[in-house]
Amino acid sequence: MTEFLQQVIIGLRIGSVYALVALGYTMVYGIIRLINFAHGEFIMVGGYTLFFTIPVLINWGLPAWMSVFAAIVTCAVVGILAELLAYRPVRKKGNRMTALITAIGMSLLLQNLAQAIPAMGPNPRAITEDIFQSGSITILGVNTNQTAIFTIIIAAFVMVGLQLFIHKTRLGRAMRAVSENKAASTLVGINVNKTIVVTFAIGAGLAAVGALMYCAQYRSVMTTMGSMLGLKAFVAAVLGGIGLIPGAMLGGILIGLIEALVTAYISSSLANSLVFLVLILVLLVKPAGIMGKNVGEKV
Repeated sequence: MTEFLQQVIIGLRIGSVYALVALGYTMVYGIIRLINFAHGEFIMVGGYTLFFTIPVLINWGLPAWMSVFAAIVTCAVVGILAELLAYRPVRKKGNRMTALITAIGMSLLLQNLAQAIPAMGPNPRAITEDIFQSGSITILGVNTNQTAIFTIIIAAFVMVGLQLFIHKTRLGRAMRAVSENKAASTLVGINVNKTIVVTFAIGAGLAAVGALMYCAQYRSVMTTMGSMLGLKAFVAAVLGGIGLIPGAMLGGILIGLIEALVTAYISSSLANSLVFLVLILVLLVKPAGIMGKNVGEKV
């Protein structure tokens, strides 16, 4: 029983990272129906920002985790530039297919650009400093590190805060209005382009928080770190119901638990395969995801 609880905690930790990244996917999709495959590269940008800023903050006598603020700003700027320079022009002149291809191209561009920068390069870079306080904590007789607990708590806090922001603030209501009907939103005075830019900034900022949680646990960064992490987060968003904040959280937790339990009790080499198999099975039964609603298409 103790070993099972240990794997559950590991699954919750991994799933919380997936959930944080999936929240960024689901926000952008919920507003403009775009699957932003460059979101994984926003994680990479956040990870390298942490790598470069953590030593500076420690030299200043500040805690390492405060580097997340620099990462959020950097990722938000990259997200805004991607929207202004790539996605918006395509959205005006193209269609959903061209927007999807643009997102894939933006992902490859950011990844290869990072590899071409000498300070980053293709090789992994180790983060030698502790991002959070090291140490263990006992929960229900199971010993785990404090980083895992911080990851779970921060993910839950971000989800609740984001949900309140979307439903209780003026900007959040504008986002929901744009998601429902862009033309009608314009008629009532909502600046649609501004709302979309803010959505990209928030989504990219969430990727930075996910990068912090990832780097705190694995303590390394590389230019391809966002590829599989972003793909699994996308699977989590689709599994829970893409476009829904609680769905992204639920999907991330489920993917993390499945991955941890399969790795522990079946085979680590089958973990990724079973994660994608579960996605296929769920979509066969409920294409809109666990929390999504199937909507018939009018013809």
